[in-house]
Amino acid sequence: MKILVVGTGAREHAICNAVKDAELYSIMSNRNPGISRISKFQISSEKDLIGVKKYALDNKIDIAIIGPEAPLEMGIVDELQAAGIGCVGPTKEAARIETDKAFMRDLFDTHKIGGSIVYKVFDSVEDTGDFIDEFGQDVVVKPVGLTGGKGVKIVGEHLEDGEAAKRYVKEIIENKISGYAQVVIEERLIGEEFTVQAFVDGDKVVPMPAAQDHPHAYEGDQGPITGGMGSYSDKDGLLPFLDRKNYQESVKIMQDTVNAIKKEVGPYKGILYGQFMLCKDGPKLVEYNARFGDPEAMNVLPLLKTDFVELCENIVDGNLKSADFKRKATVCKYMVPQGYPETGKAGQIINVNESKINQEGALVYYAAVNQKDDKIFTSASRALGLVGIGNTISEAEEICENVTKYVKGEVYHRRDVGTAKLIEKRIKHMNMLRS
Repeated sequence: MKILVVGTGAREHAICNAVKDAELYSIMSNRNPGISRISKFQISSEKDLIGVKKYALDNKIDIAIIGPEAPLEMGIVDELQAAGIGCVGPTKEAARIETDKAFMRDLFDTHKIGGSIVYKVFDSVEDTGDFIDEFGQDVVVKPVGLTGGKGVKIVGEHLEDGEAAKRYVKEIIENKISGYAQVVIEERLIGEEFTVQAFVDGDKVVPMPAAQDHPHAYEGDQGPITGGMGSYSDKDGLLPFLDRKNYQESVKIMQDTVNAIKKEVGPYKGILYGQFMLCKDGPKLVEYNARFGDPEAMNVLPLLKTDFVELCENIVDGNLKSADFKRKATVCKYMVPQGYPETGKAGQIINVNESKINQEGALVYYAAVNQKDDKIFTSASRALGLVGIGNTISEAEEICENVTKYVKGEVYHRRDVGTAKLIEKRIKHMNMLRS
């Protein structure tokens, strides 16, 4: 079996590490030290669809696993499937569940899928005023297309008031942020966010352990929204504030979504990432990703007991059954360049003592870095993810935090990810909402 992984970052590094007993190939835009060490690779753009297809055909690839969202939006799966190459990733139309927020919300509305919220799609600045005024402080503004996890702004958190929201709407529409002259305005959800990822074969949804991401740049959930500063998962596949009932409700929402996508545009095959808000009346869908989360892939893939290549084959063939995971907790913390996410320092050398990190029971996943000779250089984005695995979240967090000292350079991380203090804050918040 020949497997091609498309993508450059820590998510793709985690995917590559999960591939066992297969010949591994990769295409990445920079030389990722972790991926290049374990694969035959080509340095080129993941968005060069013709180039990716040629590389796949030249190397007689059986299955391609698509990591990032941009090539999915461009139709890389359609291109590869037309050439007879199986793909773990949705077609361009099915990927609209991530790449087109208006499509996603309308799908929920049309098919009466649970977990929906009040929303409206606008393509005119003038029409948004009354809708924003009606919600006041409880409104969220989203560009319709992809923004790398940094385009969503909440009134009262990133936007001072309704007038600031209107100005942001104008900026989105006039500048076509995310490629669309459209904006989605939604009610603000109050609760705790969590993620459920799943393998999908076009019909069946096979869920993975839940995880919670930390999108704010600084400790205490302060600062700008980033691509994710870290995440954690628990040994029972749930979270300290998330019970089995609410988890299963979330999985049902995802299953209903897959059924709806099939009716609208054809089968959805690949990985589906559901980002939910656990509210006092249950889980509500915040948004979907059409691929593994980053960092959440690093929480679940190291725990996978079922053969990953076999799961990929089953996705392509449409005969998924189940997936088993180790009963362990994980904590992932991202090391990022100083100034990230606004002015991350690119071109800085970082030193990573992998042997020490591994000796102490942690894993390293390289992200947006570039290896030249024996040196590792940062970009302006996240540098690497460290993952601790333990019998409890506290044990995993202690392992993860302890090994951060083995990464040297102009980088920082959120020390509070996975800590008992922050988790207790989440639990108290949910208890308060429910009472």
